[in-house]
Amino acid sequence: MGTLPVLYSFRRCPYAMRARLALAVSGQAHELREVVLKNKPAALLVASPKGTVPVMVLPGGKVLDESLEIMHWALARHDPAQWLTPPGGSREEIDALIAANDGAFKQQLDRYKYPNRYPQEPRGDPIGCALKQRDDASSWLMQLDARLDHGWLLGANASLADMALLPFVRQFAHTDPVWFAAQPWPRLQRWLATFEASALYEGVMHKQAPWQ
Repeated sequence: MGTLPVLYSFRRCPYAMRARLALAVSGQAHELREVVLKNKPAALLVASPKGTVPVMVLPGGKVLDESLEIMHWALARHDPAQWLTPPGGSREEIDALIAANDGAFKQQLDRYKYPNRYPQEPRGDPIGCALKQRDDASSWLMQLDARLDHGWLLGANASLADMALLPFVRQFAHTDPVWFAAQPWPRLQRWLATFEASALYEGVMHKQAPWQ
């Protein structure tokens, strides 16, 4: 067993992205192993048979295979930006925002971005399903926009809620960028643009060859 935690990741996966964000802001050294999801390495499947990313294997052998678990682990060790304790919000607010994102919004996002995976909703009309799911998701995004008066979801500073949600909002926005840019969500659009222009984002999205 090595001396550094090992993170199995896939660059574009929003769950893996949020884990990398927390590791980066905490300054936690680790070995990053970029995987090809169509050809998952045996070491990943041994660590976590469900085969999804992110998966972190700690030096003692403990496995963390949920993105929020990895975020909390890293930030509990070092949280210089106060993502866990933002001045403008509470742990309860953070948890509620993440639960809404990971629940209904994630379901709507999947059906909007990948309509052919859900032809039964409604049967035989995946495109109609996608547009309905986009409309349903829009009501949540409007709620987020209303919270962003001070730049971030819980005030003037980024928090765990922002960094847990932004990878998914990014995925939604990139599904149809022209449509997204035309929506009346100026604060939400600015929030996403600020994130994508940040050094933190650039650092965690650096491309690297798949691990063998």
